[in-house]
Amino acid sequence: MDDSGVGDAYRAETNVLLRLFRPLGWGALVNCGYYTWPTLPALVGGLAFFQRRLVDRSLALLETAPGHRVLDACCGRGYTTARLGSVGCQALGLDLSEGQIGEARERFGGQPNTAFAVGDATALPGQAAGHALADGSLDRVHCLEAAFHFGPEGRRAFLAEAHRVLRPGGRLVLVDFTWLTPDPGEIDALDAERRVRDTWRFEELEPRERYVALAEAAGFRPVRVLDWTRRVSEPFARLGVALSRVAASGAGRAALRLRWSGLRELTEHDWHEIDLSIQAHRSVSRSTTYTALVLDKP
Repeated sequence: MDDSGVGDAYRAETNVLLRLFRPLGWGALVNCGYYTWPTLPALVGGLAFFQRRLVDRSLALLETAPGHRVLDACCGRGYTTARLGSVGCQALGLDLSEGQIGEARERFGGQPNTAFAVGDATALPGQAAGHALADGSLDRVHCLEAAFHFGPEGRRAFLAEAHRVLRPGGRLVLVDFTWLTPDPGEIDALDAERRVRDTWRFEELEPRERYVALAEAAGFRPVRVLDWTRRVSEPFARLGVALSRVAASGAGRAALRLRWSGLRELTEHDWHEIDLSIQAHRSVSRSTTYTALVLDKP
């Protein structure tokens, strides 16, 4: 897998949704967030609180201990890797994007137990940033909201690589968007103009049942298969629709700019493109689920 295209999904210049959500809190993290009714009032402060909650949930599934050797695959700007290092893990953040790794090093490169390297999670190097990635060399592998970029063959390769580098008794936590039905090709009709797929640089999402089957074929034992759709992807999609409706009027856009000054940079053309993108995402989201897989290597 190469970085051609995938890196553009996380650049505001090529992803209009980043221009919308960055002033609302996307920065160190770019994920949907984890929402519960009692926490919804925190939305007035933006999205970062909910994004950190999703990280909390995902990392808790790893059940790490100090000294564990952990690969944070597709680490982005490094927040999750730094969290692992802060609790005593020997954490390596790996990402295909040189730009993302550069930002990760700037933000967290001086933190103990934390290192970053450019690399392909579907074809791991033998070592990176002083960390061995040989057979059985790791205790844990973590991948949060990134494997949908890999494509079907890439996901198979990633599962095989994760299984290879984990020791017996090691664990992979893989959290990802998944497809509701057995036929992921249905996205062609729902995303006819490719606004969703071209924005995030992917072709199809893995059906949950097939994800589990692929993990088992790679040698993993599924410990937990958690459906987080109602806590992650559904509320985030509703949030996008709500923002689009508010922004449909000049008064609504003025109110949003008053609360989040960074939105003043958006042009009328930007708002139009955002509205079209959110409509397309809403259409696709009705057939999208969100799954956390906890996979142990026997």
